[in-house]
Amino acid sequence: MTTVDFWFDPICPWAWMTSRWMLEVEKVRDVRTVFHVMSLAVLNEGRDLPEDYRKHMDEAWGPARVAVAVGQKFGPGALRDFYTLLGTRFHPGQEPRTRETVAAALADLAVAGGNAADDADFASLIDVFDTDAMDAAMRVSHHEGMDPVGMDVGTPVLHLNGMAMFGPVISPAPKGEEAGNLFDGFEKMTAYPGFFELKRTRTVGPIFD
Repeated sequence: MTTVDFWFDPICPWAWMTSRWMLEVEKVRDVRTVFHVMSLAVLNEGRDLPEDYRKHMDEAWGPARVAVAVGQKFGPGALRDFYTLLGTRFHPGQEPRTRETVAAALADLAVAGGNAADDADFASLIDVFDTDAMDAAMRVSHHEGMDPVGMDVGTPVLHLNGMAMFGPVISPAPKGEEAGNLFDGFEKMTAYPGFFELKRTRTVGPIFD
């Protein structure tokens, strides 16, 4: 089985699109995606940003902190599930990137886990939303993903064949064999150590389906 390590920030719609593609790839190829957290807020620390984008980055801290906490306490499978639940609210659902939305996703995770005894444990993770308790761990996860690909890119980031790559940036996410074919091409590109960049102007926004 091929393992693909995937770094995401919960608020990024482009990372969401790539994650949905990778879950489709798993259905048609012998591939397993391992989810990790990066932070757009950490990435943009110290940068001179437009006021509206700075507000966007301020909103990024809390969701990423909670995602790291889920992964630390309950493992990568729970992080994967939490990202799907939270991302569904943030992106197709267009819910606000607030503490309340993240708390609702934690409640969804408790239900999905099917273990009522753990409900309080899931719910308590919202406490890290407004504190720096997870920031050190978040920075470690962030740099594990981003340092190998370089700091002049954002998310999504995939690690495959020992190579770290930004992207692919896609919209909409392909399904079925089309998803597998795209992955085959991506895998071949990452197999060549001299490959660095392939890009064109993006003419559509995230298409959620």
